[in-house]
Amino acid sequence: MSTTFEFQEKQHVSILGCGWYGMALAKALISKGVPVNGSTTTPQKMETLIAEGFTPYLVNFLPGEEIYDDAFFNCAVLFIAIPPKSKSGEGADYIYKIQRIINATKQHHVKNVVFISSIGVYADVNTEVDELSDPQPNTEPGKILLQAEERFRAESSFKTTIIRFAGLIGPGRDPGRFFAGKKDILNGNAPVNLIHQDDCIGLSMAILSKSAFGYLFNGCSPQHPTRSDFYTKAATKSGLETPQFIPELKEWKTVKSINVEEILNYQFTIKID
Repeated sequence: MSTTFEFQEKQHVSILGCGWYGMALAKALISKGVPVNGSTTTPQKMETLIAEGFTPYLVNFLPGEEIYDDAFFNCAVLFIAIPPKSKSGEGADYIYKIQRIINATKQHHVKNVVFISSIGVYADVNTEVDELSDPQPNTEPGKILLQAEERFRAESSFKTTIIRFAGLIGPGRDPGRFFAGKKDILNGNAPVNLIHQDDCIGLSMAILSKSAFGYLFNGCSPQHPTRSDFYTKAATKSGLETPQFIPELKEWKTVKSINVEEILNYQFTIKID
């Protein structure tokens, strides 16, 4: 990673949502000596979190199922990494959960929040977009996430940094498998917008190191090969049947970050090619 980590407070970091990203972030923080509170909605996962070295808490903000320990919110920074899960029908409850989390954050006087969003808030407008662009989401998850972002931005009792991550690749998310063996895949000449897990964590650590709270960051690699080139190469690298794309350019976007370099001086370490 391209940043030296110096989280001076050595106070707890709480991570709401210990999934693919949250678990990796927790491990990185613990390796630097930062105590971590981790959340799970299932009692069965408590032992897993303990085994990884952080303090587990049952946290659930679904309507009718709300449960949390006040100690979870005793932290210097709260990371919120819970996606809307629109495909499983939880989208309608997402804004309710976000508002309950905001209420708990204020009640427990947390001062710094990092909310994990997605570049899905940007519509495919056939141009480059950055942190200054008007998102104009045209998908249900994108619209929900933008509403959540706006809820956080409206708060003045704590500072929120928003990270809009691109498509996630890395351990357990081999891009070679995404389209392996498929035929006639649309939009083969469209650019990809991706970020490797190493850079997800590097970017997050840089935010902590520089106390960069109150900002918006697009977490997206600066390389944008075409879908056809990238996924064909990824499948070949993984020894899988190569996909076949239609060589066309329909709706697309290229996501750029102007704030990652200017504010964090962070350089992406994993090249997308």
